[in-house]
Parts: sequence; C-alpha cells; structure tokens
Amino acid sequence: MTDRAFAVVRQGPLTTVQDLGRGGHAHLGVARSGALDRPALRLANRLVGNAEGDAALETTLGGCAVRPRRAVTVAVTGAPCAVTVAGRPAAWGAPVRVPAGAVLDIGPAVSGVRSYVAFGGGIAVRPVLGSRATDLLSGLGPAPLRDGAVVELGRPAGRAARLDVAPAPAPPDELVLRIRLGPRDDWFTPAALRTLTTAVYRVSSASNRIGLRTQGPPLERAVPAELPSEGLVDGAVQVPPDGCPLVFLADRPTTGGYPVVAVVARRDLAAAAQAAPGTPVRFVPGRVPGRGSGRVPGRR
Repeated sequence: MTDRAFAVVRQGPLTTVQDLGRGGHAHLGVARSGALDRPALRLANRLVGNAEGDAALETTLGGCAVRPRRAVTVAVTGAPCAVTVAGRPAAWGAPVRVPAGAVLDIGPAVSGVRSYVAFGGGIAVRPVLGSRATDLLSGLGPAPLRDGAVVELGRPAGRAARLDVAPAPAPPDELVLRIRLGPRDDWFTPAALRTLTTAVYRVSSASNRIGLRTQGPPLERAVPAELPSEGLVDGAVQVPPDGCPLVFLADRPTTGGYPVVAVVARRDLAAAAQAAPGTPVRFVPGRVPGRGSGRVPGRR
C-alpha cells in the first residue's frame, strides 16, 4: 500500500466517497449519485488545488476522523463544523496542512447536514462507470468508511489556494424549493396543488441520500388508479401513499410508480442536501406549465 493514503480513525454516522457522479447511465438503471451539495464539493477541491470533480469525503451530521500517512493539504466545506489537527483547532473553509501521522478530526455539523473533506490529489479509489462516487441505493462505488480502513490518495496536481477563508452559503433556516408542476399534477385535486404551494412542511428525520422526506399536510389524489413505473430525475417531487411530498436526490431510483406532482429546480438541491431534520420547507412555483402536463391512463 502506498504512503499516499489515510487510515480511518472514526468513521462517523455515514461518511462516503463522492465526486460529481456517474451521469449518462440512467438507461441502465444507474442514477447519477455523487455529492449532494455539489457547490461545496467543488469549492473544497479548488481550495486544495484539485480539479473540481475529484473525489472527496462527504460526512453526515457527525463528521469523521482520519490519519494521513504522509503530509497532505485538506479543506473542509459544506456544513460548518469544528476542525482539529492533532488536537489543535484548524480552519474550516480554507486549505490546512496536515502532517504525516496527525489525526484530522472533522467534528459534528454545527448547522446543516453534510461536510466535504477534500485532500490534495483527491481520493484514488477504483472508479466504477467513470465515477468514484458511493451510490447507497445501487451499491456501486466504494463502501462507506469503516474504522481501520485505509483509503488511497492521488498525487497533487495543483497548488492550494492562497486565502484565509472562502465565502460559502449558510445552511438554510427555511428551505425554499422552486418547483415546476408536472408531469402528474393532474393526478391531484386543485386543493392539493394549493396545499403544496402554500403549506409549510418540515424535513423528516427519515431523509437520506436517496430523498428528502417531508412531514405536513397530505396531498389528496384526484386519480386513484395505479401508475406504471416512469422515469425519475433529480429533484422529482413524488407523492407516496402517505401523501407527503418526497424530493428525490442523487441516489434516487431511476424509475418509480407513484405520481410525480412537480420537479424542484436543480439549483435548489444543494440547499436541500443541507436542510437538517425539522427545517421548514416551502414549495414555491417557478415557471409553472398549465394543468394537464401529466396524463391520466387512457387519456391522449
């Protein structure tokens, strides 16, 4: 094993390897996956001199700790958290040099959900379908980090950025998701559509990399029929039998059998990735196509 590697000291609740994902394989039943907060991943990589799409760590709520085998430059972005090197406080949102053998500890998120840890040279696990991302639904990519595991790093190709701290958006106190209705909005009553765009929902603790689940007033169906499985996209707002909207994220399935009432604007999905359980959620119409953008079986 090369000395360009780190050992996992503390795995955290869920720490995975993520890059920008494996797009272009939905026809094979493989979702894009990749970092849920893509701007945070790109920023962390820029700070250490990597290409924006290099693989890094994505932590969930509780952080993680690793021990590099040789000196390496790291940067932590995404959800704000305490960072220490060999027990001493270090910067969040800026390049930090970690000596060989020192423990880099990424603390629990102070706000938000997911932090990103980039290493100079990137994480060099074996790519699958062109990506090193962990897909929790399909099982593709490396397994989530486990205590004692050793993870290889690549060779640095660029220089770390020269700055004290990089500006980054704060995790949302209220999650506002811009939506376009359809394709199955006509499977819901007019009252349900008004509820969707006026009620306040809350992020459920059952949310994960597959989807952001909400709690709030259920949406009443106008069409009780079963729906054959249809293709899904990132940000699709599916309504399962409990009637509460579910926003699909990067590890989503590629097809689903419950109606999709709307689709969230892609630019809002990074904020969705950082919305902690209990965060208020509002669905706000953007450019909304006319009713009937979905199609009831048998109607043409």
